[in-house]
Amino acid sequence: MRQPGKVLLIGGSGFVGSAVAARLVADGWWVRIPTRRRTRARHLALLPTVDIQQADVFAPEALDRLMAGMDAVINLVGVLHSTPGTPYGPAFEKAHVQLPKLIGEACRRNGVKRVLQVSALGADINGPSEYQRSKAAGEAAIRNIRPELDWTLLRPSVIFGEGDSFLNLFARLVKLAPVMPLGGAHARFQPVWVEDVAEVVATCLQRSDSIRKTFDVAGPGTYSLAELVRFAAAQVGRKPIIVPIPEGAAMLQARLLELLPNPMMSRDNVRSMRVDNVTDGAPLPFGLTPHPVEAVVPEYLGGKPTRRRLIESRRRQPKGV
Repeated sequence: MRQPGKVLLIGGSGFVGSAVAARLVADGWWVRIPTRRRTRARHLALLPTVDIQQADVFAPEALDRLMAGMDAVINLVGVLHSTPGTPYGPAFEKAHVQLPKLIGEACRRNGVKRVLQVSALGADINGPSEYQRSKAAGEAAIRNIRPELDWTLLRPSVIFGEGDSFLNLFARLVKLAPVMPLGGAHARFQPVWVEDVAEVVATCLQRSDSIRKTFDVAGPGTYSLAELVRFAAAQVGRKPIIVPIPEGAAMLQARLLELLPNPMMSRDNVRSMRVDNVTDGAPLPFGLTPHPVEAVVPEYLGGKPTRRRLIESRRRQPKGV
């Protein structure tokens, strides 16, 4: 088992990053978190071994400075939307492909061997969406760095938790729309709790048998999109009428939503749902046990008591090396 050291957490100020940072600190890691604006990471400043650095991670010289003295690097950066492109749009290219390559090259220059890249379940260079293709290209960028890094690739399904932009979004929408036309209503997902994702990241950092491996990261249950919308609605006391719509109508709906400053859906998201977002194997690696949406979501959507404190106190410890 590897002893905690110093880790650079890129993308550490976001929803997933905040959970990962807290878990790493609890495990004894010293965590450096770069951000373009310090205000985005101020909620992490109370963690005792977090160092917040204002930096542009797309600048090689900034990456060199950030990696000084690091034992490992974790990349969590991801975007959901981009203007279209072939094989993927510019925002996907920059965040999902260019950045992993820059990180890998900076690791090589600075002698940092250990790197964890958080990708996405469904990443596929031949996938139907630009998002899926760009995520796969980012994985390849890390794998292809020479000399080879001690990489681990993690592929989470859709991530839920307090502050998520998934179930929280549905809960808000059903309050406004008692009738909901829903594209991809039958698409299947295997949602994973953000704290379980953080546990997998922390466990992989400590286990040598995670090196040069790719792991799916998912929850214990499989749900259609319509089922997830109904579940989120029930937590806020709503029973919406869900009207499944065909892909053509869903694409038109998404095209209109793309005109919003912060689009809730894009045509590329609709294409992603042509492939079920589920795993064929164990939901989590190393025998870790994922927690179902039913055990966690009612607390942060409906304010009902759950087993969260017990869940926190019963975290599994990594087994062996």
